[in-house]
Amino acid sequence: MPANRRPLGDLERLVMEQLWASPDALTVREVHERLADSRDLAYTTVMTVLDRLAKKELTSRERDGKAWRYRAAAPREELVADLMRDALDGAGDRRAALVRFVDQVSDEEAALLREALGRLEARDG
Repeated sequence: MPANRRPLGDLERLVMEQLWASPDALTVREVHERLADSRDLAYTTVMTVLDRLAKKELTSRERDGKAWRYRAAAPREELVADLMRDALDGAGDRRAALVRFVDQVSDEEAALLREALGRLEARDG
């Protein structure tokens, strides 16, 4: 993950949700319209957030006439995995942080972790 990526703020997360939900790249206006039902945001606020996300390399953008079209640079799952890895890197005692995390997962999540570890062992074994 590039150094300029940090956990998303609430508004950044709302904007990214719109990009992840769309199969197509979106303009600032399209993102603004999609958020207008739930939030009273200025168009310029949405434009600033999208620009900031592009600078963090969380979105890619392409010109469409005078407008920019934005899309998520990576799937949500990749971003979450990167943030989790960063959190572990900053934890000091990685082992203690991992043990604490595993103590808090549901049975279903634990099964998914076991399955993923099994695939990793099979691949490396």
